[in-house]
Amino acid sequence: MDSAHLLSFLALDLLLVCVPGADWAYVIATALRGSPVPRAVAGLVSGYALHTVLATAGLAVLVAGSPRLLTALTVAGAGYLLWLGWSVLRRPAVPAAAADRDPGGAEPVEDRPFLRGATISGLNPKGLLLYFSVLPQFLTLRGHHLPVPAQTAALGLLHMACCAAVYLTVGLLARALLAARPAAARAVTRTSGAAMLGIGAMLLVERL
Repeated sequence: MDSAHLLSFLALDLLLVCVPGADWAYVIATALRGSPVPRAVAGLVSGYALHTVLATAGLAVLVAGSPRLLTALTVAGAGYLLWLGWSVLRRPAVPAAAADRDPGGAEPVEDRPFLRGATISGLNPKGLLLYFSVLPQFLTLRGHHLPVPAQTAALGLLHMACCAAVYLTVGLLARALLAARPAAARAVTRTSGAAMLGIGAMLLVERL
């Protein structure tokens, strides 16, 4: 694997990570509720660490070559997105200060941000697409290069680093810009919830 492959993967990966989705919605909601953003981001990254381990073990190639298995994983992720999107729309997050003033209008502070983050990223269809469809295209199978498992691990670690940097930035900006604007915070979280519903529905229709 040469530097050109790494740079090409980095550019595409950053583009995918910067597209708002379930991870963004969770980080923003966590920031607005006053929960620890780094813990939530660590959970998200750990979910992708699991993907990296499975892909390094060769499961990426196996899943990519098994339409039924890929469909099952995608449907599971889509179902989780639908549930999460509906939950966000039903009870949109508001800044922690506003929640203190209006106890009946906000969801309680999330007490397991790491675990929920790991579940979200572990079932995120965008993550499945990256690891089981996009990543194998950047592996060099011929010539004097690193073994395929080592290349897979390197690309997976690069994706995890991109996620950590982008999601920490998103969480800190959300807390700084929306903390004093409950109406804007509700609008942002409702938009994220609607987006998750739309993505989940689209994935189900496409796969089923």
